[in-house]
Amino acid sequence: MKQNSNLNRNRVMEPETISKNGVSPKNHRSRGNFLMIVCFALAVGFIGCDKDKDNNNDVAVTGVSLDKAILTLEVGETETLTATIAPSDATNKNVTWNSDKPTIATVENGIVTAVAEGTATITVTTKDGGKTAICTVTVIESVPIKEWVEINGVKWAKCNVNMPGTFTANPEDAGMFYQWNRKIGWSNADPMVNSDGGTTWDDSYPDGETWETSNDPSPLGYRVPTLDEIEKLLDETKVTYTKVGALDIENGVPGRRFTDKTSGESIFLPAAGYRYGSGGTLYGVGTIGDYWSSTQLEAGNAYGLYFYDSFADWYHYYRTYGFSVRPVAE
Repeated sequence: MKQNSNLNRNRVMEPETISKNGVSPKNHRSRGNFLMIVCFALAVGFIGCDKDKDNNNDVAVTGVSLDKAILTLEVGETETLTATIAPSDATNKNVTWNSDKPTIATVENGIVTAVAEGTATITVTTKDGGKTAICTVTVIESVPIKEWVEINGVKWAKCNVNMPGTFTANPEDAGMFYQWNRKIGWSNADPMVNSDGGTTWDDSYPDGETWETSNDPSPLGYRVPTLDEIEKLLDETKVTYTKVGALDIENGVPGRRFTDKTSGESIFLPAAGYRYGSGGTLYGVGTIGDYWSSTQLEAGNAYGLYFYDSFADWYHYYRTYGFSVRPVAE
């Protein structure tokens, strides 16, 4: 044991190598590691600074405006509001929308929907800076489309009857032809076809002492006019129309226009022609207007309105003829 101890004591220690600059390799390695750590930290710092520098380049929102400040809508209507952010190169242009009374008007992505009568305020708010702009929305009840015109106390429909229970799309459209006290319509052009798809004209005389409700082709709330109502339309003391002279023109279609002298409102009856009582041959398209009344003359005839360029008055015809129907509101 002593011998081993002496050996350890007597071991010759190798001298530490010294570099030319007086620093040992061990210390040199330590300093190198330290410098690497410092450089890495500086690099991370510069990167962080660059990121902060980029964030500092964001363009802040300074304001927002709407293309409409006041809006009036009918119940059920919609309108789109457009928000404009200032400045135009702002970094964050996101906005939120809000209605203070969603029971009156709602808003989603700028689309305003009218819900009920009243007033609501629509607000747009920028997510950057909380800038706001408002639009005051007034909601009114929808105004029903008036499908009739009152002339000399009678409410005339604006359009002819087309298929049973329907109007034509425009006042100048001919619509379908009807035999008196029958609900089957016939085409205003050839080839002849009726509203049920048939092609054989009915030559038999219709029954009845008046145009019965069950056979009336007029839309709901309307009926075939009486002779008295046609006479009121022809009353020249209260209604203006051309009795003798060239036909009036509505969107390129010949016909007769009747205007109430008091209100100035008018209806246009197209010269749709007619279908002959025997066989249903088409006559007079563009030159003659024939319109039924619900009033009979006797078993085989009924009254109606008849006009062309040299005449405008009521007359009576065989019930088997196919004429236009311009109904009146009940």
